[in-house]
Amino acid sequence: VISENCCNFIVLNYKVLQTIIAMITESKVIELFCMADDFCKFFDAMMAKYTFKPTAKRKYHRDSTMSKAEIMLIMILFHDSGYRCLKHFYQEKVCKHMRHFFPKVVSYNRFVELEKDVAIPLAILIKKVLLGKCTGISFVDSTPLRVCKNQRIHIHKTFKGIAQRGKCSMGWFFGFKLHLICNERGELLNFMITPGDVDDRKPLEYKAFVEFIYGKLVGDNRLRVKKELKQIRLLPSTQFLRTGNKSLVFERF
Repeated sequence: VISENCCNFIVLNYKVLQTIIAMITESKVIELFCMADDFCKFFDAMMAKYTFKPTAKRKYHRDSTMSKAEIMLIMILFHDSGYRCLKHFYQEKVCKHMRHFFPKVVSYNRFVELEKDVAIPLAILIKKVLLGKCTGISFVDSTPLRVCKNQRIHIHKTFKGIAQRGKCSMGWFFGFKLHLICNERGELLNFMITPGDVDDRKPLEYKAFVEFIYGKLVGDNRLRVKKELKQIRLLPSTQFLRTGNKSLVFERF
């Protein structure tokens, strides 16, 4: 009897915990949607005010049943979900288990077509609204964004003239580099996308990229190769401190 009561108690606690998690997730989804929707309304108003209006009277494409805020919210949820495949996340998670949030979902092929319309608004939303705050301990690193396999570099056309060859810890690649700064909580503080051939230390020379950083900024050994380290100008009154063989700490007093 005691074991059965314990089992029932554990099951009830588990169900209560699931309910609490679901409530937190639902409220967070609604909060993100409200933020994205307000931003999209402001962004569309500014675009209509400061951009040229199309001269063609005929409209060749109808409006989507999904709003830009919904598409941006799905992209944010995908990157926060742990899924590796967007198609699987959209078809299995969004269309089935999150249908009450998105009642007018479109097909996956149509969703991929609509992604390009929210690329710029989503980047501005992340840059201006969703970034975290510096806590005094920050980490900087870069990761490659491959646009094609190395064997197809000569026939690649999408990013021709923009993407470049670069080298990372995993070898040579063709594409871009994503430079990130985050704090010890895992919150994103800033990011920058550069061609693949740009040095990892180059973004640190831009004041807008590191002007809000204080305390310690930790990077790996690629940031202190040869004598170029002395040419990096992060912030006024910045001192370079080496810790170990594989990391470097920039400390601002």
